[in-house]
Amino acid sequence: MEKITFKSRIKELRARYDLTQEELANKVDVRRETIGHIENNKYNLSLILAYKISRALNSTIEEVFIFDEQ
Repeated sequence: MEKITFKSRIKELRARYDLTQEELANKVDVRRETIGHIENNKYNLSLILAYKISRALNSTIEEVFIFDEQ
């Protein structure tokens, strides 16, 4: 079965906007640890959370998350 994952550019975009994981977490109403897990590809996020993160980083979902078929 094909494994589908998303790689994220959250860390890079957070740096661009000078945001900590905690600040981004507060903007999207999740715990700081959740942002860390997403950045390390250890969390399967919902479409709604992907949308919230993208908006918080002034980016599109496609700019933040890279679809990766393995």
